[in-house]
Amino acid sequence: MSRLQRLAPLLILAALAACSRSEEKPPEIVRPVLSVIVEPKSVETFGFAGSVEPQYSADLAFRLLGRVVSRDVKVGDIVSKGTTIAALDPTALELAVQASKADLSNAQAQFANAAASEERQRQLLASANTSQAVFDAAQQARQAAAAGVERANAALAKSQEQLGYARLFSDFDGVVTAVGAEVGQTVSPGQTVVTVARTDPREAVVDIPDQLTGNLTVGTPFKIILQSLPSITTEAKLREIAPQAEGSTRTRRVRLTLTDPPPAFRLGSTITATRMTKVAPTIELPISALLQKDGADKVWIVDQQSSSVSAREIKIASKNGGSFTVAEGLEAGMRVVTAGVHSLSEGQKVKVPEGGV
Repeated sequence: MSRLQRLAPLLILAALAACSRSEEKPPEIVRPVLSVIVEPKSVETFGFAGSVEPQYSADLAFRLLGRVVSRDVKVGDIVSKGTTIAALDPTALELAVQASKADLSNAQAQFANAAASEERQRQLLASANTSQAVFDAAQQARQAAAAGVERANAALAKSQEQLGYARLFSDFDGVVTAVGAEVGQTVSPGQTVVTVARTDPREAVVDIPDQLTGNLTVGTPFKIILQSLPSITTEAKLREIAPQAEGSTRTRRVRLTLTDPPPAFRLGSTITATRMTKVAPTIELPISALLQKDGADKVWIVDQQSSSVSAREIKIASKNGGSFTVAEGLEAGMRVVTAGVHSLSEGQKVKVPEGGV
């Protein structure tokens, strides 16, 4: 038997095997997809940036015109009630006190002289050695001198009080948040020298768009998050809302009283005030889940039993940046593909990663 005859059966078997392999279908590719389960949203959370400010603060100023000779505090210093914060040059005021004391001494001397004269005239009148008119004149002189003493006392009290105005102090414990005058500067009455704020109570101040303030009332609760350390939070209640919106931004200034805030909520800290409010149930999906095909808006629905996808037509209520709101076409519990929607086909097998997304 020739070599060719021996190889012929083997060649026939190899050809048959190749034909059978060519007739086999390639295995179907199962594609992993990102997806979400439809959950209508009935609560929406709004966040507004703001800062921590004192609820009470005072701009301290002198009541007199004068030159500042001392200012013992700077921004950030803690001050106590009654502690001197700043002082004016007291020279002119001290001279005024001395002049008032001298006027008082003069008035008292005049009164003593007038009183003694009146007493002499009374004795002379009793012995018929003077006239009634002279006695009456002496009596009037004593009364005028007494009035002069009262006037001098009042002037002295006023000058002493004005001397006290040369010293500036706070009426409460607090922290200095601003200064408005330096040593050597001449200040006018009422010109702010130092601003002192109470450290408690503190409040969060935020600006809220006018269209979101319709249902806000005094006492509405908010959650306050410290932006520098988001893990630190506290509660707050609405204390005051501006009666009208600001013209350029169309926002209203809202003040929220913090409830037992941690020490980290220092004055000036940046915060986020969040508030949850009930809304009509809506279905919101990322824009990457939207498939626009044949003039219709669609999404891919994952069939949990067959692990395949099918296109479902929907109606869109609105689009907002990276998301859209579904008006019709979806129900709660459906799983919607959220990425790669343009590379899927009807009935394609898919795999949902562990965890559902």
